[in-house]
Amino acid sequence: MFANYQYRLDRGTSRGANKFDPERIYLNFLMPAGDRASVRVTTDLYQQTKSGNDEYYRGWVLRAKYAYFQYDYLKRGGLTAVARLGLLHNAFIDHDESFWPRWVGTVAVDRHGYFSSSDAGLATLVTFPGKRGELYATLVNGPGYTSRETDRFKDYAARLTLTPLAASNVPFWRGLVLTGWAYKGARGSRFAAGGTGQLAPIGSSLDRDRWGVFAAVKDPRLTVAAQYASRKDQGEAGENTALSPRVVTDSSGSLVSAYAMARVFRGRGKNPSALHVLGRLDRVTTHRARGDRHHLAVAGLIWDLTRAASLSLDYQELLPERGSAVSPNKTLFLHLVARY
Repeated sequence: MFANYQYRLDRGTSRGANKFDPERIYLNFLMPAGDRASVRVTTDLYQQTKSGNDEYYRGWVLRAKYAYFQYDYLKRGGLTAVARLGLLHNAFIDHDESFWPRWVGTVAVDRHGYFSSSDAGLATLVTFPGKRGELYATLVNGPGYTSRETDRFKDYAARLTLTPLAASNVPFWRGLVLTGWAYKGARGSRFAAGGTGQLAPIGSSLDRDRWGVFAAVKDPRLTVAAQYASRKDQGEAGENTALSPRVVTDSSGSLVSAYAMARVFRGRGKNPSALHVLGRLDRVTTHRARGDRHHLAVAGLIWDLTRAASLSLDYQELLPERGSAVSPNKTLFLHLVARY
């Protein structure tokens, strides 16, 4: 369960706006389906916000985020591999969430629209012996779990994660993780079906490619991570007519993100302190050619109420720097997570 209370601090008509928000509730169902097979279903409670839909219902709705069948097709000498079919994890987002607290905010590539955290398709996960890392690859529809399939094109992605110091004598460095990932995407033209007055139907796809590198160290007392991600996005201008020909446009960009969480006070005995600090900075270039960019900054304190419940008091700001179309947003949050 993710919940929060938020209070807007930025100037203008939004200043002082505040609300309680039961942001997300995930219910996980994991069930065996015979020898070497299993099923996972994760439901997601969220608030309807899109204007066309919230005219019908403005409250909270329940939807599926993960819903897949898994078959363990390889178990040999410490090497394991599974195959999945259904609504499944995308290439990188859940990996980043194993370091950053998702309940405080979505990770960088999710927050800044690189791709959805879940999609419908096929996947395989290969885990290397001795906790040396893993390989994850997917073939998915592309629009994400919040949309049906919208064209004939599919998206391919892969992530390679290595833990080169897993056998180190220094506990801190055992948690070093190096990751590279790539996402080859495509989407259909809005002129695919043709139409009256158009020159011709457009059957080719538009590029929607991403790649990134990520490094992190995770320890009970300190977690640090940094990443770089790049995206190539093609769009369309014009109306595909003689007077307004179709023109393929480019809005490629990149992001740099870094964050850290540290328990700065001593706990009792060998136990780490229940209080720790966190900070994060994302620098996002939304249009590389024009230099449009903005940043997201997060800073706060986390208090572990129990082993399964935590509170955070954090400040988050999203501000344009140059040419960016994002609206300034400065918000103070009180976040809650409860795991059950």
